Amino acid sequence: MEWLGFGAKAMTNEKRAGSPHEAAEFAAMTKRDAQIRMDHELKELIKSSIPEEKEGIEKEFDGFMNIFNKFLQASATAVDWNKIEPPAPDAIRLYKSLPTPETSEIRNMLSKLVVVKLNGGLGTSMGCRGPKSVITVRNDLTFLDMTVQQIEHLNKTYDADVPLVLMNSFNTDEDTEKIIRKYTGFNVKIFTFNQSRYPRIDRDSLTPIAKTCNTADNIDAWYPPGHGDYYLSFYNSGLLKRFVDEGREYCFISNVDNLGATVDLNILNMLLHPSPGHQKAEFVMEVTDKTKADVKGGTLIQSENHLRLLEIAQVPKDHVEDFKSVKKFKIFNTNNLWINLPAIKKVVDEKTLDMEIIVNPKHLDNGQNVIQLETAVGAAMKCFNGCLGINVPRSRFLPVKKTSDLLLVMSNLYSLKNGTLEMSPLRMFPTTPLVKLGDNHFSKVKDYLKRFQTIPDLLELDHLTVSGDVTFGRAVSLKGTVIIIANEGNTINIPDRAVLENKIVSGNLRILDH
Repeated sequence: MEWLGFGAKAMTNEKRAGSPHEAAEFAAMTKRDAQIRMDHELKELIKSSIPEEKEGIEKEFDGFMNIFNKFLQASATAVDWNKIEPPAPDAIRLYKSLPTPETSEIRNMLSKLVVVKLNGGLGTSMGCRGPKSVITVRNDLTFLDMTVQQIEHLNKTYDADVPLVLMNSFNTDEDTEKIIRKYTGFNVKIFTFNQSRYPRIDRDSLTPIAKTCNTADNIDAWYPPGHGDYYLSFYNSGLLKRFVDEGREYCFISNVDNLGATVDLNILNMLLHPSPGHQKAEFVMEVTDKTKADVKGGTLIQSENHLRLLEIAQVPKDHVEDFKSVKKFKIFNTNNLWINLPAIKKVVDEKTLDMEIIVNPKHLDNGQNVIQLETAVGAAMKCFNGCLGINVPRSRFLPVKKTSDLLLVMSNLYSLKNGTLEMSPLRMFPTTPLVKLGDNHFSKVKDYLKRFQTIPDLLELDHLTVSGDVTFGRAVSLKGTVIIIANEGNTINIPDRAVLENKIVSGNLRILDH
C-alpha cells in the first residue's frame, strides 16, 4: 500500500501481499512501521534541543504525530460525493438581513472581541523579503500599518480595548517583533504567538529530513503547518486562556493580506445577541458570491447533518468541474471567521478537533522530494455547534496575492480612511475589474512599480490583460476591456494621458477596437 501515493520506495524490499486479508495485514504492518520510525526519529530530534525549548518542542511534535498518524490512516482525501447536500435554507444568512446594533451597546460588544490576523506568510511570491504583512500597499502604508490603524480607530471611536493578535510563523516572528515596536504609542494592545514548526518528511522514507532541532542548521527541513494550526498554537501560547478569563467571547480571524477583512459590528451583534429561537453560533464563516475568478475557492456543504467546508482538494477528480460550477456552488469561503473562544478551548481540551489533512508535496533546491502535512482553519467548522455562513458583500474579500491585486488597491477605485479601503462612489458597478498582469515582467513588486509612472485610472475598467514588455505613462485611463500584448522582442510604451477604451494593443503598437 502507498499512503496517498507516497512511500513507495520505503516498501520495495517488502513482499507484496496476495489475498485481500494479506493485503490488509501488510498495510497495517507498514503503517505501524512508519509510526514507529517516525516516533523514534522525533525522539532523537528532541535530544538535540536546548533545555528551555524542550517542553514546547514536545508539544509541537505531539501535534505533528497526530496529523502524521491521520495521514497514514487515510486512503484518500476525497469526500463521498453522493453524501453531499446543499446547506439548509437557514444555514447561510444574507448580510443585509442582520440588524445594526444600538450605539450604546457597541463598547460592551467590543469588550467581548479579539482580532486575530494570520501573519505566517513571507512576501517571496511577490519578490519581497520578510513577512508579507510589511509590503507597502497604499500611501506608504503596509498591511500591518492598515490593520493597526483600523483597530486603533475602533478603540478610539467607542472607547474600547480590542486587542490585536498576530499568528506568526518561525519565518516571520523575528521581523514582526521588531516592526511592531513602532506601534507602542498607538491605542492598540498587540500580542503575538507562533504557529507550530513541523519537520518536512522525506517522500520516500516517510522520516523527517531534519537532523537537529535548530532551525538555522537547515531551514528547509521545517515548515509552518497551515493556518489550521491556529487552534492548538493559540491554546498552547496561553493567550486563549487569558482572553477567556477576561470574559472575551469571540475571535475574528482573517488573513493579514485581505484588506476587506475589517471588524463588522453587525456580525458581532448577531453573534452576541442572536434572534429569538436561535442559539449562539460557535463558528461563523463569511462567504461571498462566486465568480469565474473564484472557482477553486472552498464552499459550504451539508454532510452527515453538519455544515462543513468543502475544498477542491477533497473533490473526486471526476467531479472537479461540478465543484467549479458557479451555478451549482454559488458561494465560496473568504477565510473571514468568527469563532467562540470558550468553544475553542472545549474542543482542544476534549481532543475533538478534527480537520482534513492537506498533503503538500515540495521539491527542494537540493533535489530532495518532501511532503508537508497541513490543515486549514476553516476545516474545523464541523467540530463546533451552531455553525453558520454569512453571505457578505464582495467588498469584505479584497486579498492581495499578486501584483494584479496590488494594482487595484493602489488605484482610484478605492479611497483609504482610518486604515480601511472604501470603493469609490464614482465606480458604476460594485464588482472589481478582472486584472491579469504577465508573470515575466510584473510578478515582482519592484519590477511592477517600475512599469507604472502613475497608477492608471481604473474607475470604468472591466477587464485588463497585460503581457510582455509594457510600460505605462502618467495619467493613463483604462476603460471597458483592454488587452495589451507585447510579443517577444517588442516593447509597448503607453503614452502619457492615453485613454484606452475597449482596445487591443498588439506587439507592433497597432490599437484596435475591441
